[in-house]
Amino acid sequence: MLRQLNESEKHGLAAADAPPPERADWTIDQGWERYTAEEHGVWKILFERQSRLLPGRACDSFVRGMGDLPIGPDEIPDFRRLSDALMRRTGWQVVAVPGLVPDDVFFDHLANRRFPAGQFIRKPHQLDYLEEPDVFHDVFGHVPLLMDPVIGDYIQAYGVGGLRAKQLGVLDMLSRVYWYTVEFGLVKQKEGLRIYGAGIASSASETIFSLEDDSPNRLRLDLERVMRTHYRIDDFQETYFVIDDLDELLELARIDFGPLYERAKNQPEYEPGAVLPQDRVVTRGTGRYHAERRWRTQ
Repeated sequence: MLRQLNESEKHGLAAADAPPPERADWTIDQGWERYTAEEHGVWKILFERQSRLLPGRACDSFVRGMGDLPIGPDEIPDFRRLSDALMRRTGWQVVAVPGLVPDDVFFDHLANRRFPAGQFIRKPHQLDYLEEPDVFHDVFGHVPLLMDPVIGDYIQAYGVGGLRAKQLGVLDMLSRVYWYTVEFGLVKQKEGLRIYGAGIASSASETIFSLEDDSPNRLRLDLERVMRTHYRIDDFQETYFVIDDLDELLELARIDFGPLYERAKNQPEYEPGAVLPQDRVVTRGTGRYHAERRWRTQ
Protein backbone atom coordinates (compact mmCIF):
# COMPACT_ATOMS: atom_id res chain seq x y z
CA MET A 1 0.00 0.00 0.00
CA LEU A 2 1.39 3.39 -0.96
CA ARG A 3 1.65 6.02 1.73
CA GLN A 4 -0.61 9.00 1.11
CA LEU A 5 1.34 12.14 0.21
CA ASN A 6 0.31 15.69 -0.42
CA GLU A 7 1.96 18.69 -2.01
CA SER A 8 3.32 19.98 1.25
CA GLU A 9 5.78 17.08 1.13
CA LYS A 10 6.43 17.26 -2.59
CA HIS A 11 4.40 19.46 -4.88
CA GLY A 12 4.79 17.20 -7.89
CA LEU A 13 5.92 19.85 -10.34
CA ALA A 14 9.67 20.07 -10.25
CA ALA A 15 12.14 19.20 -7.55
CA ALA A 16 15.39 17.30 -7.35
CA ASP A 17 17.76 16.17 -4.64
CA ALA A 18 20.45 14.78 -6.93
CA PRO A 19 23.55 16.82 -7.75
CA PRO A 20 23.04 19.05 -10.80
CA PRO A 21 24.29 17.79 -14.16
CA GLU A 22 27.06 19.51 -16.05
CA ARG A 23 24.78 21.97 -17.85
CA ALA A 24 23.26 24.81 -15.86
CA ASP A 25 19.86 24.23 -17.45
CA TRP A 26 19.95 20.56 -16.38
CA THR A 27 19.53 19.33 -19.94
CA ILE A 28 21.25 16.16 -21.06
CA ASP A 29 21.52 14.30 -24.33
CA GLN A 30 18.59 11.96 -24.78
CA GLY A 31 20.93 9.22 -25.93
CA TRP A 32 18.23 7.69 -28.12
CA GLU A 33 20.64 5.19 -29.63
CA ARG A 34 21.32 3.75 -26.16
CA TYR A 35 17.78 2.64 -25.37
CA THR A 36 17.59 -1.14 -25.04
CA ALA A 37 15.11 -3.51 -26.65
CA GLU A 38 13.52 -3.97 -23.21
CA GLU A 39 13.05 -0.22 -22.82
CA HIS A 40 11.45 0.10 -26.25
CA GLY A 41 9.29 -2.87 -25.26
CA VAL A 42 8.03 -1.11 -22.13
CA TRP A 43 7.12 1.92 -24.27
CA LYS A 44 5.23 -0.37 -26.67
CA ILE A 45 3.20 -1.96 -23.88
CA LEU A 46 2.27 1.41 -22.41
CA PHE A 47 1.59 3.03 -25.79
CA GLU A 48 -0.67 0.26 -27.03
CA ARG A 49 -2.58 0.07 -23.74
CA GLN A 50 -3.32 3.78 -23.69
CA SER A 51 -4.09 3.85 -27.41
CA ARG A 52 -6.85 1.32 -26.80
CA LEU A 53 -8.32 3.31 -23.91
CA LEU A 54 -8.19 6.92 -25.11
CA PRO A 55 -10.49 6.93 -28.16
CA GLY A 56 -13.74 8.50 -26.99
CA ARG A 57 -12.05 9.59 -23.74
CA ALA A 58 -9.22 11.95 -24.76
CA CYS A 59 -10.10 15.42 -26.03
CA ASP A 60 -10.02 16.13 -29.77
CA SER A 61 -6.91 18.30 -29.50
CA PHE A 62 -4.93 15.49 -27.88
CA VAL A 63 -5.99 13.05 -30.59
CA ARG A 64 -5.02 15.48 -33.36
CA GLY A 65 -1.67 16.23 -31.78
CA MET A 66 -0.84 12.56 -31.43
CA GLY A 67 -1.69 11.99 -35.07
CA ASP A 68 0.54 14.82 -36.24
CA LEU A 69 3.65 13.80 -34.28
CA PRO A 70 6.37 11.27 -35.21
CA ILE A 71 5.28 8.99 -32.41
CA GLY A 72 4.20 5.37 -32.49
CA PRO A 73 4.20 2.10 -30.55
CA ASP A 74 7.40 0.50 -31.71
CA GLU A 75 10.05 2.74 -30.16
CA ILE A 76 10.60 5.54 -27.70
CA PRO A 77 10.33 8.77 -29.69
CA ASP A 78 13.43 10.67 -30.68
CA PHE A 79 13.21 14.15 -29.09
CA ARG A 80 14.93 15.68 -32.11
CA ARG A 81 12.13 14.56 -34.42
CA LEU A 82 9.45 15.60 -31.94
CA SER A 83 11.04 19.04 -31.66
CA ASP A 84 11.12 19.46 -35.43
CA ALA A 85 7.36 18.85 -35.62
CA LEU A 86 6.60 21.07 -32.63
CA MET A 87 8.77 23.94 -33.85
CA ARG A 88 6.92 24.03 -37.15
CA ARG A 89 3.52 24.10 -35.43
CA THR A 90 3.88 26.00 -32.15
CA GLY A 91 7.54 26.91 -31.64
CA TRP A 92 8.07 24.38 -28.84
CA GLN A 93 10.83 21.83 -28.44
CA VAL A 94 11.43 18.86 -26.16
CA VAL A 95 14.63 18.82 -24.12
CA ALA A 96 15.90 15.81 -22.18
CA VAL A 97 16.47 16.06 -18.42
CA PRO A 98 17.55 13.35 -15.95
CA GLY A 99 14.28 13.53 -14.01
CA LEU A 100 12.66 16.17 -11.86
CA VAL A 101 14.54 19.46 -11.95
CA PRO A 102 14.63 22.52 -9.67
CA ASP A 103 11.69 24.89 -9.89
CA ASP A 104 13.53 27.84 -11.41
CA VAL A 105 15.02 25.59 -14.12
CA PHE A 106 11.62 24.05 -14.86
CA PHE A 107 9.87 27.40 -15.17
CA ASP A 108 12.64 28.92 -17.26
CA HIS A 109 12.35 26.08 -19.76
CA LEU A 110 8.58 26.50 -20.04
CA ALA A 111 8.82 30.28 -20.30
CA ASN A 112 11.10 29.76 -23.32
CA ARG A 113 8.96 27.06 -24.95
CA ARG A 114 11.21 24.19 -24.00
CA PHE A 115 9.44 21.21 -22.48
CA PRO A 116 11.75 19.28 -20.10
CA ALA A 117 11.06 15.58 -20.46
CA GLY A 118 12.49 12.75 -18.40
CA GLN A 119 14.86 10.76 -20.58
CA PHE A 120 14.46 7.44 -18.73
CA ILE A 121 11.60 4.95 -18.91
CA ARG A 122 10.08 2.96 -16.07
CA LYS A 123 10.89 -0.70 -15.46
CA PRO A 124 8.53 -3.52 -16.51
CA HIS A 125 7.34 -3.96 -12.91
CA GLN A 126 6.39 -0.25 -12.70
CA LEU A 127 3.85 -0.13 -15.52
CA ASP A 128 0.99 1.08 -13.35
CA TYR A 129 2.66 3.55 -11.03
CA LEU A 130 5.81 5.64 -11.00
CA GLU A 131 6.22 8.62 -8.67
CA GLU A 132 8.76 10.46 -10.80
CA PRO A 133 7.57 11.27 -14.35
CA ASP A 134 9.37 9.31 -17.05
CA VAL A 135 9.55 9.60 -20.81
CA PHE A 136 6.17 7.93 -21.27
CA HIS A 137 4.35 10.34 -18.97
CA ASP A 138 6.17 13.39 -20.30
CA VAL A 139 6.05 12.57 -24.00
CA PHE A 140 2.86 10.55 -24.45
CA GLY A 141 0.94 12.57 -21.87
CA HIS A 142 2.13 16.13 -22.50
CA VAL A 143 3.64 16.54 -25.94
CA PRO A 144 0.55 15.92 -28.15
CA LEU A 145 -1.19 18.94 -26.60
CA LEU A 146 1.86 21.12 -27.21
CA MET A 147 0.84 20.87 -30.87
CA ASP A 148 -2.21 22.98 -29.93
CA PRO A 149 -1.35 26.72 -29.97
CA VAL A 150 -3.71 27.38 -27.05
CA ILE A 151 -2.01 24.85 -24.79
CA GLY A 152 1.40 25.98 -25.98
CA ASP A 153 0.64 29.57 -25.00
CA TYR A 154 -0.88 28.52 -21.67
CA ILE A 155 2.10 26.44 -20.58
CA GLN A 156 4.53 29.17 -21.62
CA ALA A 157 2.51 31.65 -19.54
CA TYR A 158 2.63 29.19 -16.67
CA GLY A 159 6.43 29.16 -16.87
CA VAL A 160 6.56 32.95 -16.71
CA GLY A 161 4.06 32.92 -13.83
CA GLY A 162 6.03 30.26 -11.99
CA LEU A 163 9.14 32.42 -11.84
CA ARG A 164 7.05 35.24 -10.36
CA ALA A 165 5.23 32.95 -7.92
CA LYS A 166 8.53 31.65 -6.60
CA GLN A 167 9.71 35.20 -5.92
CA LEU A 168 6.44 35.96 -4.11
CA GLY A 169 6.59 32.79 -2.02
CA VAL A 170 3.28 31.45 -3.33
CA LEU A 171 4.48 28.58 -5.49
CA ASP A 172 2.24 26.10 -3.70
CA MET A 173 -0.82 27.99 -4.95
CA LEU A 174 0.34 28.09 -8.56
CA SER A 175 1.44 24.45 -8.51
CA ARG A 176 -2.16 23.48 -7.73
CA VAL A 177 -3.33 25.28 -10.87
CA TYR A 178 -0.86 23.28 -12.95
CA TRP A 179 -1.84 20.06 -11.22
CA TYR A 180 -5.57 20.46 -11.71
CA THR A 181 -5.30 21.66 -15.32
CA VAL A 182 -2.20 20.47 -17.21
CA GLU A 183 -1.87 17.23 -15.24
CA PHE A 184 -5.41 16.25 -14.24
CA GLY A 185 -7.83 18.47 -16.14
CA LEU A 186 -11.08 17.49 -17.83
CA VAL A 187 -12.78 19.44 -20.61
CA LYS A 188 -16.33 19.49 -21.90
CA GLN A 189 -16.98 18.52 -25.49
CA LYS A 190 -20.35 18.12 -27.14
CA GLU A 191 -20.03 14.34 -26.69
CA GLY A 192 -19.34 14.67 -22.95
CA LEU A 193 -16.36 15.07 -20.64
CA ARG A 194 -12.95 14.37 -22.11
CA ILE A 195 -9.38 14.16 -20.79
CA TYR A 196 -6.74 16.76 -21.47
CA GLY A 197 -4.54 16.34 -18.37
CA ALA A 198 -1.31 14.42 -19.00
CA GLY A 199 -1.42 12.63 -15.66
CA ILE A 200 -4.70 11.05 -16.73
CA ALA A 201 -3.85 10.52 -20.40
CA SER A 202 -0.71 8.56 -19.52
CA SER A 203 -2.40 6.36 -16.86
CA ALA A 204 -4.57 3.40 -17.79
CA SER A 205 -6.34 3.19 -14.44
CA GLU A 206 -6.91 6.92 -14.00
CA THR A 207 -8.24 7.22 -17.55
CA ILE A 208 -11.18 5.06 -16.48
CA PHE A 209 -11.46 6.39 -12.93
CA SER A 210 -11.53 10.08 -13.88
CA LEU A 211 -14.40 9.74 -16.35
CA GLU A 212 -16.40 6.68 -15.38
CA ASP A 213 -16.06 5.95 -11.66
CA ASP A 214 -18.74 7.29 -9.31
CA SER A 215 -16.22 8.09 -6.56
CA PRO A 216 -14.54 11.40 -7.56
CA ASN A 217 -16.10 14.84 -7.67
CA ARG A 218 -16.09 16.67 -10.98
CA LEU A 219 -16.39 20.40 -10.41
CA ARG A 220 -16.40 23.43 -12.67
CA LEU A 221 -12.97 25.03 -12.51
CA ASP A 222 -12.70 28.19 -10.42
CA LEU A 223 -9.19 29.63 -10.30
CA GLU A 224 -9.12 30.89 -6.71
CA ARG A 225 -10.80 27.72 -5.48
CA VAL A 226 -8.14 25.60 -7.18
CA MET A 227 -5.33 27.68 -5.68
CA ARG A 228 -6.60 26.72 -2.23
CA THR A 229 -7.22 23.02 -2.89
CA HIS A 230 -4.74 20.30 -1.93
CA TYR A 231 -4.23 17.33 -4.23
CA ARG A 232 -3.17 13.68 -4.17
CA ILE A 233 0.27 12.92 -5.52
CA ASP A 234 0.36 9.11 -5.38
CA ASP A 235 -3.26 8.08 -5.84
CA PHE A 236 -6.31 8.91 -7.92
CA GLN A 237 -7.59 12.43 -7.48
CA GLU A 238 -10.61 12.93 -5.24
CA THR A 239 -11.70 15.89 -7.36
CA TYR A 240 -11.27 16.76 -11.02
CA PHE A 241 -11.88 20.30 -12.27
CA VAL A 242 -13.67 20.80 -15.56
CA ILE A 243 -13.30 23.58 -18.14
CA ASP A 244 -15.79 24.35 -20.90
CA ASP A 245 -13.15 24.41 -23.65
CA LEU A 246 -9.40 24.68 -23.99
CA ASP A 247 -9.64 28.36 -24.92
CA GLU A 248 -10.60 28.97 -21.30
CA LEU A 249 -6.97 28.26 -20.38
CA LEU A 250 -5.86 31.26 -22.42
CA GLU A 251 -8.14 33.44 -20.33
CA LEU A 252 -6.39 32.11 -17.23
CA ALA A 253 -3.04 32.97 -18.79
CA ARG A 254 -4.09 36.62 -19.20
CA ILE A 255 -5.15 37.13 -15.58
CA ASP A 256 -2.97 38.99 -13.10
CA PHE A 257 -2.57 36.40 -10.35
CA GLY A 258 -1.19 38.94 -7.86
CA PRO A 259 -4.54 39.97 -6.32
CA LEU A 260 -5.64 36.34 -6.23
CA TYR A 261 -2.53 35.36 -4.29
CA GLU A 262 -3.16 38.13 -1.78
CA ARG A 263 -6.75 37.08 -1.19
CA ALA A 264 -5.94 33.37 -1.04
CA LYS A 265 -3.13 33.86 1.50
CA ASN A 266 -5.64 34.76 4.18
CA GLN A 267 -8.27 32.16 3.35
CA PRO A 268 -8.66 28.53 4.49
CA GLU A 269 -7.37 25.73 2.31
CA TYR A 270 -9.47 22.80 1.21
CA GLU A 271 -8.98 19.07 1.36
CA PRO A 272 -8.89 17.22 -1.98
CA GLY A 273 -12.39 15.76 -1.66
CA ALA A 274 -14.21 18.83 -0.33
CA VAL A 275 -17.36 20.07 -2.08
CA LEU A 276 -18.29 23.62 -1.12
CA PRO A 277 -21.72 25.28 -1.21
CA GLN A 278 -20.53 27.68 -3.92
CA ASP A 279 -19.04 24.96 -6.14
CA ARG A 280 -20.61 24.38 -9.53
CA VAL A 281 -20.95 20.61 -9.46
CA VAL A 282 -20.76 18.63 -12.68
CA THR A 283 -20.81 15.28 -10.85
CA ARG A 284 -20.85 14.88 -7.09
CA GLY A 285 -18.80 11.84 -6.16
CA THR A 286 -19.59 9.20 -3.59
CA GLY A 287 -16.04 9.28 -2.15
CA ARG A 288 -16.21 5.49 -1.97
CA TYR A 289 -12.74 4.74 -3.31
CA HIS A 290 -10.78 6.95 -0.94
CA ALA A 291 -12.99 6.07 2.03
CA GLU A 292 -12.16 2.40 1.47
CA ARG A 293 -8.46 3.25 1.16
CA ARG A 294 -8.52 5.13 4.44
CA TRP A 295 -10.38 2.30 6.17
CA ARG A 296 -7.79 -0.26 5.02
CA THR A 297 -4.89 1.76 6.41
CA GLN A 298 -6.42 2.20 9.86
